[in-house]
Amino acid sequence: MADRPADIIRRFCDDWSTITEDGGMDRVLAYFTDDAVYHNMPVEPVNGPAEIRSTLEGFLAGVSRVEFDVRHLVADGSVVLTERVDYFHLPDGRAVGLPVMGAFELTGDGKIAAWRDYFDLNKFMTDLGG
Repeated sequence: MADRPADIIRRFCDDWSTITEDGGMDRVLAYFTDDAVYHNMPVEPVNGPAEIRSTLEGFLAGVSRVEFDVRHLVADGSVVLTERVDYFHLPDGRAVGLPVMGAFELTGDGKIAAWRDYFDLNKFMTDLGG
């Protein structure tokens, strides 16, 4: 029996805790289709695993660990919505929490074809500044 979309996205969110480790980025990128679209709403969307990798690496510069705290997750067919707080742990010991609403669209084989996150970029950048 194939995994349900909700289970796939829950694993995806859990795997973010490994993204800064060796092989962690590859593990996260393996969830995406070859033509996936990743759109953080405050910035322009990117397409495909190579652009997604580049974007994620930019967001993770100076971050020692990330964890997604999924508060709510609902699924309707191949669409999964998450209400989360994404915690970015910094080398100075601080953890900056970012409230996020995420929307995922999955293909029939369980890959992420589209990922959209909605959050307040200005607040996040201010909080990162310490």
